[in-house]
Amino acid sequence: MIQKPFTTVAVFVFMIVATIHVLRLLYGWEVLINGAGVSMWVSILAAVIAGGLAFAVWRELRHCK
Repeated sequence: MIQKPFTTVAVFVFMIVATIHVLRLLYGWEVLINGAGVSMWVSILAAVIAGGLAFAVWRELRHCK
């Protein structure tokens, strides 16, 4: 896995983003952008996308050995 360090870093970044969004959903953290609240469905969508990307990149990394 060390042969492709950028890909490994990308997997971890996507995993962290997905984890943060899941934690926001679990704990009900409020996010404000310019004083406007961001809906929870945004975190659902972001968690699914980031988690899917992490899985896809990880899978590609395993097959490129």
